[in-house]
Amino acid sequence: MQVAYTFRNVDSSEVLKDYAREKLERINKYFPDPIKAHIVFSSQRGYLFDCDVQITLHNGLVVKSDEATEDMHSSIDLVMAKIERQLRRFKDRIRDHKPQQGPHRPILHRVVSLDPGGSDEKSASDSAAQTHSTPAASQQSAPRVIREQKFVAAPMTVEEAIMRMNLQHDPFLVFHNVLTHEINVVYRRNDETYGLIETTQEAK
Repeated sequence: MQVAYTFRNVDSSEVLKDYAREKLERINKYFPDPIKAHIVFSSQRGYLFDCDVQITLHNGLVVKSDEATEDMHSSIDLVMAKIERQLRRFKDRIRDHKPQQGPHRPILHRVVSLDPGGSDEKSASDSAAQTHSTPAASQQSAPRVIREQKFVAAPMTVEEAIMRMNLQHDPFLVFHNVLTHEINVVYRRNDETYGLIETTQEAK
């Protein structure tokens, strides 16, 4: 197994590397094929220690998760246990998995803010206008894009999308439905079920 380590705001430690690798070896009982992993050790707010693990399986599937506690060894234990549960849950589907054929659709994900604060220059330039605006108008603010990310919606079935979402511990997943040839979104609901958003060319 190829393992890469990254330390952020944490001193590099061979002890942590060996401990994490020992935990990773347990995954080989599910998938003995060669796999690679990237483990990031980091510190949050000076007292939480985060362990972020991303594993790429032999068939290209990605499994990832992270945990943060006050002890790095505990964070490693928790994140590895979480990943192992998901691998055990989808073991048969993962072994039988073959990439779907079809177009990979480019997607742009933007994070927007409605915070009316904005920059100091904007606040200064708007101050005179706000003195003459109505209360309702002064409370309005245009969305500001604060971050954007480009990714690709891969072709897959709904069942595969749900599996991938769980393996990556994501709250939702955007994908290209190979059956309908439309962009779909699956997401996790609070009642342990899943939601499916389907795009259509026209209302039925």
